[in-house]
Amino acid sequence: MRWIAHLDMDAFYASVELLRYPELRGLPVVVGGGSRHPPALQPDGTWRFARLADYAGRGVITTATYEARALGVHSGLGLMKAAALAPDAALLPTDFDRYRKFSRLFKAAVAEVAPMIEDRGIDEIYIDLTPVAGSQDETDADPYAGVRALASAIKARVKAATGLSCSMGITPNKLLSKICSDLEKPDGLTILTAADIPVRIWPLPAKRINGIGPKANEKLAAMGILSIGDLAAADPQALIARFGPNYGAWLREAAQGRDERPVVTYSEPKSLSRETTFERDLHPRGDRAALGGIFTQLCERVAEDLRRKGYVGRTVGVKLRYDDFRIATRELTLPQPTDDAQAIRHAAGLCLKRLSLDRKLRLLGVRVGTLCRPVTAVAEPAAAYASPADDATLPLF
Repeated sequence: MRWIAHLDMDAFYASVELLRYPELRGLPVVVGGGSRHPPALQPDGTWRFARLADYAGRGVITTATYEARALGVHSGLGLMKAAALAPDAALLPTDFDRYRKFSRLFKAAVAEVAPMIEDRGIDEIYIDLTPVAGSQDETDADPYAGVRALASAIKARVKAATGLSCSMGITPNKLLSKICSDLEKPDGLTILTAADIPVRIWPLPAKRINGIGPKANEKLAAMGILSIGDLAAADPQALIARFGPNYGAWLREAAQGRDERPVVTYSEPKSLSRETTFERDLHPRGDRAALGGIFTQLCERVAEDLRRKGYVGRTVGVKLRYDDFRIATRELTLPQPTDDAQAIRHAAGLCLKRLSLDRKLRLLGVRVGTLCRPVTAVAEPAAAYASPADDATLPLF
């Protein structure tokens, strides 16, 4: 039996913060909005936390505790909109260095039991349990006894290493396991096989399949397809006619619970990027000094990421979101790969010269792509680098 697990940490960022502030357990807590609202230590030794109702700005929620989610608050929601739903929720700043530390801890704990891990982000992984000793064990009372014991061991190790809980879905493939890890949160465990699909999977909304986004879900709903079961029973030719041969065929296969993708234990990233959304709109002229500092810091952080991960990159790009929500990007290719912050800053600045800078900005981002390891980096002739004209009339921060 092929056993693939999807492990998802429960409300990860919020849970990490509750380790630091246990007095907030059981209360609605929101994490997000940058770092301008740290808790204040009072003379009596207690902490005073910012309230969501007191927040002013355009930040968004990074994550929230389950108590906050019960009030309608969720990741990606604007903090000021969330304040209308949960005004008394505690608001904590993000601390990504701390989250990355706990991410490394939980993944190392899992690897002690099952080393075949596919890293899917800071708070989730796939695990191939098939070759792990004991995974095929069964008893008369429980045909999944072996894999259940492994899951219990993994969850216990994660708890011991981090103090945090996680939820796991274990099925014959990645697609089903991703769905199942979310069925019994928090601290859940769901194990099923193909025989369980009609009862456990088909009644769920179609959008629960990873790969069906909002637009595809709207199109399915327009066809009268609301549940995964509806999708499984849909006419394959109708799906292909509506979504194209590749995606249409995949939709049908996914609804049937079919997925042969392996657990990939290693993959090279295609790019590294940093971006920030401003608390207020900034104008390239009126706020030039502030934007210049932010821009330089983004380039430095991307350079730090490259060095920490052991990469250099040849393509440098920038991303702007204007105050009317339009997004613009530009990129250029360097004559040789780099991880140098100044080189990245210079190249990103040249990209800016090719963009309109006459409107206020909501977001600024810097990306470095075409990554390779330093030992494999080969310089191209300088003639291959097409630099835009250095037009001094264009504003540049």
